[in-house]
Amino acid sequence: MNRNILMILTLLTAGTLRAQTPDFVFSSSIGSPQLYMAGNQLAYPILRLNSSDQMELHFDDVDGDVKNYYYSFVLCNEDWTPAEVSEFDFIKGFSQVRIDQYTSSSIALTRYTHFQAVLPDANCVPIHSGNYLLKVFLDGDTSKLAFTRRFLIVDTRIPIQAQWMQPQNYELAKAFQHIQLRVNTSAVNPVNPLDQVKIDILQNYRWDNVVRGFKPTFAINNDLQFNNPDDLNFEGGSEWRWIDLQSFRFQSERIASTVSGKTGTDIVAKPDGDRSAAQYYNYKDLNGNFKLETTEQYNPMWQTDYATVHFSFVPTGGAEFPDKDVYVLGRFTGGGLNDSTRMVFNPDKKRYERAFFLKMGYYSYSYVTVDKSDATMKPTFGFTEGNHIETENNYIILVYYRALGARADELVGMSRFNSVTAK
Repeated sequence: MNRNILMILTLLTAGTLRAQTPDFVFSSSIGSPQLYMAGNQLAYPILRLNSSDQMELHFDDVDGDVKNYYYSFVLCNEDWTPAEVSEFDFIKGFSQVRIDQYTSSSIALTRYTHFQAVLPDANCVPIHSGNYLLKVFLDGDTSKLAFTRRFLIVDTRIPIQAQWMQPQNYELAKAFQHIQLRVNTSAVNPVNPLDQVKIDILQNYRWDNVVRGFKPTFAINNDLQFNNPDDLNFEGGSEWRWIDLQSFRFQSERIASTVSGKTGTDIVAKPDGDRSAAQYYNYKDLNGNFKLETTEQYNPMWQTDYATVHFSFVPTGGAEFPDKDVYVLGRFTGGGLNDSTRMVFNPDKKRYERAFFLKMGYYSYSYVTVDKSDATMKPTFGFTEGNHIETENNYIILVYYRALGARADELVGMSRFNSVTAK
C-alpha cells in the first residue's frame, strides 16, 4: 500500500515538474512554435501592464488533422517557479481559451495544420506584472501539455542605469563583456531592498545563462549600485552561425546537399568547424533568433515545407571531448540544453551530429559545451565558438520586487541595451 502511495506521489510530482518546464515541446506532433510581439518575429514577447500590447502565437501540428488546442497563463516568480496565488489574482476573465484559428497546409510535401492566435484575448487578460508561462494543451486538459513558452509583463516603475565595459581582470579583458548598473527603488520603497529586490540579466534573451542572485556593491537608502569588477561578466562569444532555408529548390552557400523525396526533404548543412582560436569576424546576425520566411511567393505560415536538417560540428583534430557534451543552441530549439539539443559524436566521421525538423526560414545558432560533471549545466562558447569583447550582443536587465506579505514577484523595471550601439 505504501509503495502504491509512493508511486502515485512520484507520478504527481513528475507531472507537476513537467508542467513547469519553460520553453519546451512535449508533443512530437508540434512544429515551429513561436511567441513574439505582434508583427515582428524577432521581438521577444514583453508586454506593458495595462497596455494594448499584443503577441502572436503560431505553431503547426504535423499530424495534419484538426485538434482542440487551448492555452492558459501561469504566473511565475523571478526564478520561474509557479507563484502560489489563485488565477483570479493574475487573470481577468477565463482561465482557458480555445485556439480556433487554423489553416491546413497547402503545396508542402509535409502535411500539417497551422494554428495561430493573438494574445492576450479580450476574455483572458493578465493583470499582474511578472514572469508568465504560456501553456498550450489539448482538449481543455492541462495534463495533455503540447508545449510551453515564456513571456514577460512589465510595470515600469524603477529606473535603471546600465552600461557595459571592458572587464578589469586581465584574463577576461579581451573575451568577456562586463555590466555595471545602478537601480533606484524609491518608487516601491522596499523595507529590505536586499531581500525584496531581485535582478536578472539576460544576454540575447537567453535563460540558459541568466545571471541572478548577485548583491549590490553599495546600498544607500534606495540607491543600489552594482560595480563589483568580479560580478556580471558575460562571455562575448562570436557572431552566431546561420543557415538559410528560405528555399529548398535553390541551395544557399551553407548547404552541402539536398535530397527531395516524395514525402519529405533531407538537407545536409556544411560541417561547422571549431572557431575557438579564430580571430573575431564581424557580420550582421540574429543573435540566436530565427524567422519563418521564404524567397518564393508563398505564405510562410501554411504554404512552406519542412525538412530534416542535419547539423555537424567538427572539433579540432576530430577528437571527441572526453569530459564535455556539445549542444546546438538557438531559439528554434527552445533555447534549452537537454537531450533534444545534445549532439552525438560520430567516431567514423570524427564529428558531432544532430538533426532537426525545420520549416522554411532563416536560422541562427551556435555550439556550446557543458562539463559532464556540472549539475548546473553552465554552457560555454570557449571550446567551440571562441569569445571576443567586440561581439555584438543584446542585454536586458529585469528588476523584480516582492511587497511584504505578497505571494508573487512583480516585474517593476526593465532596461535594454546593445553592446555595440549602447542603445
